[in-house]
Amino acid sequence: MNPVESRIYTKLGTGFQPVHLEVINESYMHSVPPGSETHFKVVLASAQFAGKRQVQRHQAIYACLAEELQSGVHALALHTFSPEEWQASSQVPASPQCLGGSKHDPQ
Repeated sequence: MNPVESRIYTKLGTGFQPVHLEVINESYMHSVPPGSETHFKVVLASAQFAGKRQVQRHQAIYACLAEELQSGVHALALHTFSPEEWQASSQVPASPQCLGGSKHDPQ
């Protein structure tokens, strides 16, 4: 695990005591230099999300990762679940390929 990915994993694990946690560096799918840690997919199931709307769940994650979001993390694809939701359907959609930046430029 790379440094930013590891820090995100540790902070979310400590902050949410998840029953399931995945932190996936998807930077390679975007117009960034090789080895970047700027785009992440987070799959998080936590009892703290029970009864909360998606926006409240996302706000809690943004607050937990405020430092990372201010220092280089550009995007988070968040997939949040209560334990019951995760148990009922542990499926997460694949992330689309980035079409921004230089990917639109002619080759």
